[in-house]
Amino acid sequence: MAGTVITVCTTCRAGLPTDAEGPRPGAQLFDALEGQLPQGVTLRGVECLSACDNGCALVLSGGADKWTYVYGHLTLDHVPQIVEGAAAYDATGDGIVPWRERPQVFRKQSLARIPPQE
Repeated sequence: MAGTVITVCTTCRAGLPTDAEGPRPGAQLFDALEGQLPQGVTLRGVECLSACDNGCALVLSGGADKWTYVYGHLTLDHVPQIVEGAAAYDATGDGIVPWRERPQVFRKQSLARIPPQE
């Protein structure tokens, strides 16, 4: 996998009852991000991130040399911050964006930080 990837749980219900026929909050977040991401950032949907109590959730990753982050409790209101944060992450060599340069949502709603695979 090359470049930065945002992986969104498209089946996430965000802890809410949903209509079986209607779109789930995770799918809505995926749709809102589609076409909004900067060059070099790829969007990928998956059916489950096993973060059900923390949805909507996404993973921000950049290959074996970068830290990977899992973020939760996301809503459509966070889309501009997610896009901003993904661009900042993509510009790093190691995946570590200085704390004060991270969007608020990436400061407050991090569920996990996973070290590079090296």
